[in-house]
Amino acid sequence: MGKFPAQGLARAGSVDKSCPRLAQHPATGRIATVNTRPLGNTGRSVSEIGLGTWQLGSGWGEVTDAEAGETLRAAYDSGVTFFDTADVYGNGRSESLIGAFLRDTPGARERIFVATKLGRREWPHGFTREHVRRFTDDSLRRLGLDALDLTQLHCVPTEVLKRGELFGWLEELKTEGKLLAYGASVESMEEATFCVRHGGVAALQIIFNIFRQKPITTLFAEAQAARVGLIVRLPLASGLLAGKLTKQTAFAIGDHRVFNRDGQCFNVGETFAGLPFEKGVELADALKAQVPAGVGMAAWALRWCLDFPAVTTVIPGARNAAQACANVLAATLPPLGTETHAGLARFYAEEVAAHIRGPY
Repeated sequence: MGKFPAQGLARAGSVDKSCPRLAQHPATGRIATVNTRPLGNTGRSVSEIGLGTWQLGSGWGEVTDAEAGETLRAAYDSGVTFFDTADVYGNGRSESLIGAFLRDTPGARERIFVATKLGRREWPHGFTREHVRRFTDDSLRRLGLDALDLTQLHCVPTEVLKRGELFGWLEELKTEGKLLAYGASVESMEEATFCVRHGGVAALQIIFNIFRQKPITTLFAEAQAARVGLIVRLPLASGLLAGKLTKQTAFAIGDHRVFNRDGQCFNVGETFAGLPFEKGVELADALKAQVPAGVGMAAWALRWCLDFPAVTTVIPGARNAAQACANVLAATLPPLGTETHAGLARFYAEEVAAHIRGPY
């Protein structure tokens, strides 16, 4: 991987000239800052807007090394301190890109909390102690770290998760100093509740957005009581909640919104939050009238997620620097308010919930 330029670094919560549009939100007039929240029982706080990097590895169309570097740089310069990746994203490419960024950017390792995952490589046979140890060593090498900040089980089958062996092997690695904390990225609230009650889990990664509201009543209170951090993936439902997709939108062949639209390759919930694409577009269109003038729908949808104290960080993806900067705009918005939340809860219950497919 090539070097990433180190000039123009900004302190956490500040805005670098590489993201000039973030200096002041056009509607609210607020200066952009990224607040931090404690991540479970890790003793670390991370930016409430993080960066998901699936798209830097694969699955969202082609992203060049240069574009990936610019995306990481823009997020970092905007105050983002939480990067989420996985060993399977581009068969290690995403981890390697982050590793290069950490190596070539002075001060980045001290500020950036890196969460990676294991469990999807060599599917469905990669669930032995030997696999877990090898996958961990591979991630350490690609990221250039002595210890992983957080390793997450990556949507492993429910029956494998419930055997509990994986947690024991992760605990061994934690004792050995190869990782500082562990958790799980889960598909369903059944899996999430099991992990919270298992003990030792520092954080859970869940699908949560305006179209997937079940965690509010089934998970949030228990996770908070157990001091388990919650990392929100798919906050924009694969782009639906950015409000720019139409039923005619075409995606690249290598984009999961093509090859997994109906769950052909992995859990359907990972694509469009489990909604049929056409229905998802209709539902997103129905919400547009609720978005305040001058506020982008994506920032509005991210702000909705942040209004829940149980949420630690939200990890929208970004394929370029402009998208990374735009994601941080959610931090400039005030809470949406009781009336808006009540209306969106009714919308979910009456219009959305019946259309969700896959484990939930």
